[in-house]
Amino acid sequence: MKKVDLHSHSTVSDGSFSPEEVIHKAAEIGLAAIALTDHDNIDGVNVAMEAGKAVGIMVVPGVEISAQFEGGTLHILGYFFNPRDEKLREKLSLFQKARAERNPRIAKKLQGLGIDITYEEVQKIAGSPQVGRPHFAQILIRKGIVKDLNEAFERFLGKGKAAYVDKYRCPPEEAFEMIQAAGGVAVLAHPFTLNLSDSALVTMIRKWASLGLRGMEVFYPEHSEDIIDRYTRIANTFSLIKTGGSDFHGNNKEGSILGDCGPRGCPTMEVVEQLKQAAGVSSKHPGKGFEI
Repeated sequence: MKKVDLHSHSTVSDGSFSPEEVIHKAAEIGLAAIALTDHDNIDGVNVAMEAGKAVGIMVVPGVEISAQFEGGTLHILGYFFNPRDEKLREKLSLFQKARAERNPRIAKKLQGLGIDITYEEVQKIAGSPQVGRPHFAQILIRKGIVKDLNEAFERFLGKGKAAYVDKYRCPPEEAFEMIQAAGGVAVLAHPFTLNLSDSALVTMIRKWASLGLRGMEVFYPEHSEDIIDRYTRIANTFSLIKTGGSDFHGNNKEGSILGDCGPRGCPTMEVVEQLKQAAGVSSKHPGKGFEI
């Protein structure tokens, strides 16, 4: 079966390609379906779905929500929600406002480190209202302060680094509720970023499954064969849908390749069908606010 990529980003959050460009690239490499999962933002979903119709590829409505978690990073993917759901949009707009307030503070921290940088030049390089840390990284590269994106995050922009500024993250239960209330399915993204042992991860997933977690990202570029085996066993224990994606950011992430979901490749359309069933989506489902 043809492969699918269920984790990608556009200029609506911190990717380097527009939603339409991401969809066209997915069609060019022969993917059967793709999910656009911008950070805390679904403004590109409808545009992407229209582009998908034009080039003959299924576009899954998606989002990646940042949630609170001590000791690691928790991202929750949502799929097959109603992209026109007003309550979901209202809540996500609060996250976007928090991001907008965070960015000038990052610029000030970099200035405090003696780096000649202005927030205006970061906005200019972003080329859209959506500014993210990769755009700061691009400026640092251009100024010769770092050699690449990885060094920019390792020295300045990563969590706990010299110019890092935390952002608002909602409690996990709120993220699950947001996705479910809009008719969608919640999936745990790249579990290794939680920095948990397998036993601790099992404990957390048991709790989150009771709150509405329905899937787990098993296939991912940074997951080794061993990690895939371990996560497969955990997902099977809780009857979670085993998803996967490339976490494509275009030029804003080192080694970011659309359709590269790790050593065992991307999942197939079977996983999309499982997500659709979990969300109660038929081929045409006006109640969801979209057609597949």
